[in-house]
Amino acid sequence: MKLLRIIRLVVLGAGVIYAYLRLVRPHVLDGGSTPEEAIAALPGDDILAHTAIQTTRAISIDASTEVTWKWLVQMGPRPRGGVYTYDWIERVLGLDIENADRILPEYQHMDVGSKWSLSKKGKGPVLDVMAVQAPSHIVLQWEPAAATWAFVLWPHGRTTRLLSRNRIPGSGIAFRLAYLIMEPLSLVMEREMLLGIKRRAERLAREEAAAP
Repeated sequence: MKLLRIIRLVVLGAGVIYAYLRLVRPHVLDGGSTPEEAIAALPGDDILAHTAIQTTRAISIDASTEVTWKWLVQMGPRPRGGVYTYDWIERVLGLDIENADRILPEYQHMDVGSKWSLSKKGKGPVLDVMAVQAPSHIVLQWEPAAATWAFVLWPHGRTTRLLSRNRIPGSGIAFRLAYLIMEPLSLVMEREMLLGIKRRAERLAREEAAAP
């Protein structure tokens, strides 16, 4: 009986893993993006020749690329505008981030070559600013992991598609298992970030449209 239970648990576990990999994981990796967006060549893709994992998350914003760009370009650790995701999770992770709800005129630029530490103690991973083109895209790269993170704005008439792409190098079973655990959390954080930018950009677009 004990052996039979073990076999059942193994079969059940294998079934859950298979279902996640085939049915759930594609939506985790590319949440909100179309199949065309998920495979499109984006700025920053050329930095890493080979990657183990690529994610492309996207959202539609009822605002122009120029309005959306104002929120995107001021992103970054304090005193910049933050990353517009869950404040409490940022605090738990010890990140030196404060999410702005207003445009910061002094940070309406981002300099290529800048390096940002997100930790309050100035230790841990660092983000390098690799490319900036207004109002089109921003490309960042993590140190020492070398993973890239690109934000791309595509205009669609008076609306905008905002794409966030992560390209992550790595190899080995341990790396892949660790990232399988991290993937859902990264989707939750990144989805709230995209929604945070959407809410702010659409509010600003309404305010500008109503201004005399």
